[in-house]
Amino acid sequence: MSALPGKAAAVPDETTTLPAPSGQPRRLHPAWIVAAVAFLALVGAAGFRAAPGVLMVPLQQEFGWSTTVLSAAVSINLVLFGLTAPFAAALMERFGIRAVTATALVLIGMGSALTVLVNQSWQILLTWGLLIGLGTGSMALVFAATIANTWFVKSRGLVIGILTAGSAAGQLVFLPVIAVLAQDPGWRQASLLIAAGALAVVPLVLKFLKNSPADAGVLPFGAEPVADDEQAASQAAELDARPRSNAAVRALQVLKRASRVRTFWALVAGFAICGATTNGLIGTHFIPSAHDHGMPETTAAGLLAVVGIFDIIGTIASGWLTDRFNPRVLLAVYYQFRGIGLLVLPLLLNAEVQPSMIVFVVIYGLDWVATVPPTAAICRETFGADGSVVFGWVFAAHQLGAAAAAITAGALRDATGHYTYAWLGAAAMCTIAAVISATIRRNRSPQEAEPATA
Repeated sequence: MSALPGKAAAVPDETTTLPAPSGQPRRLHPAWIVAAVAFLALVGAAGFRAAPGVLMVPLQQEFGWSTTVLSAAVSINLVLFGLTAPFAAALMERFGIRAVTATALVLIGMGSALTVLVNQSWQILLTWGLLIGLGTGSMALVFAATIANTWFVKSRGLVIGILTAGSAAGQLVFLPVIAVLAQDPGWRQASLLIAAGALAVVPLVLKFLKNSPADAGVLPFGAEPVADDEQAASQAAELDARPRSNAAVRALQVLKRASRVRTFWALVAGFAICGATTNGLIGTHFIPSAHDHGMPETTAAGLLAVVGIFDIIGTIASGWLTDRFNPRVLLAVYYQFRGIGLLVLPLLLNAEVQPSMIVFVVIYGLDWVATVPPTAAICRETFGADGSVVFGWVFAAHQLGAAAAAITAGALRDATGHYTYAWLGAAAMCTIAAVISATIRRNRSPQEAEPATA
């Protein structure tokens, strides 16, 4: 969108291109419609996040595969989930949010549907690992950050919190049903349910998920119209501008710039530990660990679903807090509380659900991905226009940490017969993450970000 010299550029107001007539209510800003569709897309994509822990035991029973083999499939998924994210953020800038999101959902659906045909261990690496890893990595938390940064000026932290909770909502919706289907009629039907959940959202994405406010003829929600014509034209052009360079090149260029900033490495370290202690450990191994202690899989899956319920509450609340308080302090508090929970978890696992386990599930749920809004806020504050892609690289570290934890915990289980060392090691890492987060420096602007020291 550009303006010719000497011509006045019309700038849309905050809600529509034309002001509402006097006495008529102003219609809903399109940003909220986009956010709602994005939430549903994240719910649809989250089905597989609930699957590995539930399906691991049935697959072992049918094929005789070890915990290490299945953990390797999850680890490949998590690595691709993470490494795809920064390139997906750049692809969204280059080709549009709608096209990348629809393609990602199709990949998730294909990977889940093809899982029903596997009979060799390498095939599960292809479906769980490659296809679903690429699909989930193209959305995930980077998708939430991109939507919030593109469509919102006000309430960005809250929106990121709500969208991040979409993954928790997906877990809540799918996990109990997957657990029941995995027992009767079987894990194949559970895989088909995951595929259907992802593909069902594609038509909504294609119809309602617009790429930018300029496509809808509006400013981002909360942006103030500019009175001066030249400034207005400049602002409108900036809103419509999307990088035309190769997406991979842009992602790598952003990584090069970010790697010179100390804050980037602090966020990378903290988020790697975040991934290790959520997707890597609890998400993948909580149900098998509970099964080791005699707890039925459906009961353990129900506990994880409760984690999903409180994750929604905790993440939205974290977004609200991020708009009002220092995100560094929030991160330190979140990580330390998580570490305390992991420290006591080995004492809580039992064949029956005790009140202390309910307390753990509630606290862990509130803390599950509450780290996302403050982390995304620090990326935006420190790196400005590059913030979404930088968050993609930080999220890559999250998934690399998750992958390392998933396979390490599986190997420890095969070697020792229990998960105790994995839980205790993760608790120690959370304390490290809390200290790192508390010491992140506040930058006055992206241009004044401090250089990394040797």
